[in-house]
Amino acid sequence: MAKESMMAREVKRQKLVDRFAEKRAKLKAEGDYVALSRLPKNSNPIRLHNRCKITGRPKGYIRQFGISRIQFREMASAGLIPGIKKASW
Repeated sequence: MAKESMMAREVKRQKLVDRFAEKRAKLKAEGDYVALSRLPKNSNPIRLHNRCKITGRPKGYIRQFGISRIQFREMASAGLIPGIKKASW
């Protein structure tokens, strides 16, 4: 399980990205890179990190399912993901 502080940091970054998305797009379209550089660093969407929706694990993230590889394996073995059957792992 991920630390609560790390999860909170990601939520804070997501809020910043959402808040400045429109302004960032406008400045980028205008080519005003000086004003763009004055925006908060964490308002850039590139700073967001994908995390497992269940455990918060940042590594081994499967984007299609939104979970980590470990959770994917456990859920597939339990038959909770339709269309996936255990082959050889």
